Amino acid sequence: MDCKFEVKSLGRSTFKSPIILGYDKGDGIYNYIMESERVLYDKSLESFTKNRDEGTMPLSFEKAGPREFIFFKPTKTKAAIVTCGGLCPGLNNVIRSIVMELYYRYDVKNIIGFQYGFEGLISSYKHPYIELYPENVDDIHLHGGSILGSSRGDQSINEMVDTLEKNNINILFCIGGDGTLRAANLIYEEIKKRKLKIAIAGIPKTIDNDINFIEKSFGFETAFSKASNIIGNAHNEAKGYYNGIMIIKLMGRDSGFIAAHATLSMQEVNFIFIPEMGAFELEGENGFLNALKKRIELKHHALIVVAEGAGQHFFKNQIHEKDASGNIKPNDIGIFLKEKIASYFEDQKISVSLKYIDPSYIIRSATAIANDSKFCSQLAQNAVHGIMAGKTGFVVGIWSDIFTYLPISAAIADRKKIDLESELWWNVMEATGQPLSFKN
Repeated sequence: MDCKFEVKSLGRSTFKSPIILGYDKGDGIYNYIMESERVLYDKSLESFTKNRDEGTMPLSFEKAGPREFIFFKPTKTKAAIVTCGGLCPGLNNVIRSIVMELYYRYDVKNIIGFQYGFEGLISSYKHPYIELYPENVDDIHLHGGSILGSSRGDQSINEMVDTLEKNNINILFCIGGDGTLRAANLIYEEIKKRKLKIAIAGIPKTIDNDINFIEKSFGFETAFSKASNIIGNAHNEAKGYYNGIMIIKLMGRDSGFIAAHATLSMQEVNFIFIPEMGAFELEGENGFLNALKKRIELKHHALIVVAEGAGQHFFKNQIHEKDASGNIKPNDIGIFLKEKIASYFEDQKISVSLKYIDPSYIIRSATAIANDSKFCSQLAQNAVHGIMAGKTGFVVGIWSDIFTYLPISAAIADRKKIDLESELWWNVMEATGQPLSFKN
């Protein structure tokens, strides 16, 4: 096992789990997960042959799921949940499933929710915590947003750990993206330094789908499904006018997964730009504007999808603002493209009907679609199984369609991005028919 994938534990699990499962295959009962069960990082024949010839163990993740013995005594356990960062479809689904799993499967009755992100763990904000139980989370999955609220911004790690300690909290579930998981990892490190028996679990939430070593994050499928519907409507709008051009800006600060998957799902996009493409050119024979002109002359309509983080090289001499979490805010590539396209066709003496849509906040607040809702429940249940077994400083994820545990430190080491040589990106290029490069 590679040390970067080793999940830490608070100690030996000595309490028999209240969940009664099987031990043997073929008895019709799901079995407890053994600590030796692992999920291969690379299951290709090439990787297998390399490990065999070198006599090495392949990289693998710990398999998620219920253990026979748990670390925390349920009747003495107090759990807390916090949601941070931008809103995302499925937040309420995850909250609900954590509460239901703790309450009904592990008999943990003392569950609270911190309000408005990590601010809820800082006493000076005076955000009261909410007691959570099945009755007050029963139907929250039917609504978008988060009943706990959210926030961005750095908070004192020491103060947050003080709050956990003062409130006798044994378990903290941190639901959020890259920034949230980085803070969760710092909380974990501070807890370890103080030698406290408090477990930290991360449930990755990012509609950008950019968490490393995790195939997909919750909310992503809903996001690109909603974006797909918008693309379909935008296509109708573009076709409704002679020389109609529609620009849609979608989420994707560093990774273009939403734009790529939405483009593939609808198959009506003619041009797509994502951050992974790097610099592209507007002017010249091989530039984007000339390709767009050819499209307009041929079909008299065009649909353009751009991820928010694409084309930032056009703003290299401008001051970049940062959000409350310290992330660099991308300059508005959608507005920039709209202005450049309008100016170009005016110079070409070609009349166009140009419109621009930014549906980001509508998508973020949507209710999770059925498949995402199911995925949220599975993530939450597996997070509870892991943390009740005393695992800490971990993220629950999925790899090769199997739920896994991996250290938060591994998940935040780098951002997941689209490989421009991958089958996914080639499929997108086939769908749009655009040139592989806009460079002269």
